Amino acid sequence: MERLGTGIGWRPEIAGAVESMPGVDWVEVVAENVCPGHLPESLRRLRERGVTVVPHGVSLGLGGADRPDEGRLTALAERAEALGSPLVTEHIAFVRAGGPLTASPRLEAGHLLPVPRTRDALDVLCANIRAAQDALPVPLAVENIAALISWPGEEMTEGQFLYDLADRTGVRLLIDVANLHTNHVNRGEDPAEALADLPLEAIAYVHVAGGFERDGVWHDSHAHPVPRPVLDILTDLASRVSPPGVLLERDENFPEPAELEGELGAIREALEKGGGARTTRSADPARAASATSAASASAPSAASTSAAPPSAASTSADDLTRQRLALTQTALLSALVAGTPVPEGFDRVRLGVQARALAGKRADVVAKVAPELPVILGASYRPAFLAYAHGHPMTDGYRHDALAFAEHALLAHQLEEASTRRQLHEWWLERSGPAPRAHRPAAVRLARATRRVLLRR
Repeated sequence: MERLGTGIGWRPEIAGAVESMPGVDWVEVVAENVCPGHLPESLRRLRERGVTVVPHGVSLGLGGADRPDEGRLTALAERAEALGSPLVTEHIAFVRAGGPLTASPRLEAGHLLPVPRTRDALDVLCANIRAAQDALPVPLAVENIAALISWPGEEMTEGQFLYDLADRTGVRLLIDVANLHTNHVNRGEDPAEALADLPLEAIAYVHVAGGFERDGVWHDSHAHPVPRPVLDILTDLASRVSPPGVLLERDENFPEPAELEGELGAIREALEKGGGARTTRSADPARAASATSAASASAPSAASTSAAPPSAASTSADDLTRQRLALTQTALLSALVAGTPVPEGFDRVRLGVQARALAGKRADVVAKVAPELPVILGASYRPAFLAYAHGHPMTDGYRHDALAFAEHALLAHQLEEASTRRQLHEWWLERSGPAPRAHRPAAVRLARATRRVLLRR
């Protein structure tokens, strides 16, 4: 595996700071936020300097019941090639549910949701990852996610689930130590136990990020400083293996560059501390022999990664497994975004926290992709959107969601001021048609349209 070094998540808001930041060996970019034919100049300059750029996908939904969407896979492959990346990464998560497998409307989470650690879910995930590996021009690594909720009836720990996944597919792992901390607080899972079960040789790189705790729940915000417990987990990981790369994630609430540089320094110190402990550990002959044996066991075997052509019977079984998983994931997502009853075995309080978090994130992202909406609606935007989201699940992407919200607000006649209604109507008309409307006076547009009709006659 290529040694990446220490990196930081590239975001447009901190592009200049990242370019001038000392000691940045590589960057990661959200794959869906870049266009292969129109790369940001900052990324171009970084690449020209020899800085590695890795695309990090968020929308494939490899842990979902459906087979990976070919269009999304093609788009991810195009970004890997455009950036000259040595690998691409995605998440062990599902992001949508419903559709043909359940004969129900398609629902979008707008967020990464946890996959149940069951044999059914593992079988589907392995099949989806193999499909993605076949479609991508470079190796794939997948990331463990943070979660507020736990699935009832799980059959494996996180470490066991990740071990079997890597063993069966040969996929690399992107280990997020901040997510291990989140799952420790929210689900009582021991990070040390998860690290002990991991196939360490499969690690491609590591994520480090911040968050905050509220009412006993840890929120993986990517908008706060990295806390000490997360750095301690990184040190524990580094005491077991030297990770090929470590990256600081920050998605919003960006601090001054000096603070980001300080966090990178703290990450390097945590790695050095773990490296010292690893040296001491490897000096013990008994530990060294045990570590060598474990590494051999964790390396995916040729037998486990080679896939025989599926028979008709295995295809039928795969379809049934996908349908079972689809039903459970749809029931959960529907409870979170459509207000349907909470599936049996789930914590109702935690599901309520997750549902509010999803609605809040949805409002925030729509405000980013359609910044005119908060300007037009002012202080009423957020409460209006949250009320809308409560009864209107997202069925497509965020841009479609913004249009649907605007249309709902107009049809519901909840806008008291005529100027607000007019501005929102103009905004909606401008973006809802097949092409942008011309910015001409209405009379001129009408005259020209009339002339075109007369000429056709």
